[in-house]
Amino acid sequence: MLKGLRILCGGFFVYFPAMQADSLNTSNAAQDSSRQSGSSPVRLPTAAELGIHVKTVPIPSLVKGDTFELSVDVSWEAQGSVLLIVPASSANTKGITQLNVKESHFREIKSGKEVSSSTFIYTLSADDTGSLQIPALKFQIPTQNGPIEFASESVPVRVDGPSHVAFTVAGGIAILLIGVLAGFVCFLRKKKQKEMAKKELSTEDDRIAKDFLLLKKRLANADSREWLLALEKVCKSWAMSRFGEDDLDALANAEKLEGWAPLLEEFTHARYGGGQRDAFMNRETWKIASRLMQMTEDE
Repeated sequence: MLKGLRILCGGFFVYFPAMQADSLNTSNAAQDSSRQSGSSPVRLPTAAELGIHVKTVPIPSLVKGDTFELSVDVSWEAQGSVLLIVPASSANTKGITQLNVKESHFREIKSGKEVSSSTFIYTLSADDTGSLQIPALKFQIPTQNGPIEFASESVPVRVDGPSHVAFTVAGGIAILLIGVLAGFVCFLRKKKQKEMAKKELSTEDDRIAKDFLLLKKRLANADSREWLLALEKVCKSWAMSRFGEDDLDALANAEKLEGWAPLLEEFTHARYGGGQRDAFMNRETWKIASRLMQMTEDE
């Protein structure tokens, strides 16, 4: 029993699957008989039967005059065999000129199997415009009984003229400039809106501060209940300018008014109680509000 057949080709071997010794002898006898009788030669295995896979890499759009490369990768499961693969055609076609071809070889292990690869890199030039087609590239594996032939798929190529590319680039630049300009206008608009909002807030803060300082002057003479309700009104205006709402109790429950509980209790007492209080008590309340709203006595 033979485990396989290797055909020596220029220092390389082509591997064929194992077969019975009797069948090999019969095949050899049939081959000798066929040579003597002038009948058809022995059928060679196809590239598919040898497990050969051919892959090409797509080519992006080009400009007339560009030099580019087309990569064709031929791979197979080695199984200890070595294949000599030679290009048998060129990539020359209408609008495409082949300048050079080089190849590289390597082996690797994939999923526990040894895989060999030969990569053919064609250097080409784009000599015309339009939708071009690189023809299918033919390859051969030489054997004693004749070459085993296979081919890659044809590859489409789009080649544009320099003017078309320049127009595309100019259009892209114009779109980019429009986008930048629109972004800049939007930035200025937002900046202006922020400045206006800041100015409005500053104006509102000035009004609140004025009302707050006026309460300080009324500490000694004002009715305690009225004075506390006026202070509550100032605090509500301050809360509206900061949080967009003036419900002090709700803001305190939402933990947005930390430390306000004593002051809110005094406001509640003023709404449902009231009466006279010493001036120093109102002064202490005013100081608490001043600290909570970050308004100093010097304002």
